[in-house]
Amino acid sequence: MNTQLIMDYLSALSMNNNREWYHANKDGYKKANAEFEHLLQTLMLEIGRFDSSILQNDPKDLTFKLVRDTRFSHDKSPYNPAFRAHISSKGKLPVPVGYYLMIKPGDQSFLGGGLFADMFKDATAMVRDYIAQNGGEWERVIHEPEFEQHFTVKGTALKRVPAGYEKEHPQADYLKFRSWYLEYPLKDEEWKDAEQLVAKAADLFRIMKPFNDYLNKALAGFQMPSRP
Repeated sequence: MNTQLIMDYLSALSMNNNREWYHANKDGYKKANAEFEHLLQTLMLEIGRFDSSILQNDPKDLTFKLVRDTRFSHDKSPYNPAFRAHISSKGKLPVPVGYYLMIKPGDQSFLGGGLFADMFKDATAMVRDYIAQNGGEWERVIHEPEFEQHFTVKGTALKRVPAGYEKEHPQADYLKFRSWYLEYPLKDEEWKDAEQLVAKAADLFRIMKPFNDYLNKALAGFQMPSRP
């Protein structure tokens, strides 16, 4: 796994974020992407030691395109100089939740888990309902010592507890959330030793698995909205 090749390509793209450079360096992209897929395959085998549900995936089906949607953004640069992937039992869809990886130079890389997508109102409602009814289990998951050592639950949130839930509920702060996710930052220098990085990532994903499992129980039966 040549992770330096990945970082070098993404750094160059960041400094030359235009279509002309991108198309002139398609070969560099293909080589970097092949290394990323190799990294994902190696990481999946390690994750499979504690979560075999993800092993049927093909790495190339888990990655996201570099092209940005600039329609509603002030930043009109056409590419996101980052390699990203979501590994779950059903691939890269946001539900069921799984293990997220982003490689982005400038100390912007991170490992993630949980529900990042807050645009699915049904998913948000299902998780809120589950937390409201299973607050004790939620507290056990997020306050497990090894979990607390590495993670804090993040998410977009409302200012008030939404209608239909007790304002004084023990988990009121989490009922305000519209998404519930984890992020573990990675520095650029950590990518210099790919094998060590994969081992670290797999261990962190192992620690976050009970959190993902909790959310996936809450999201059982969720259907992704059909595109118009």
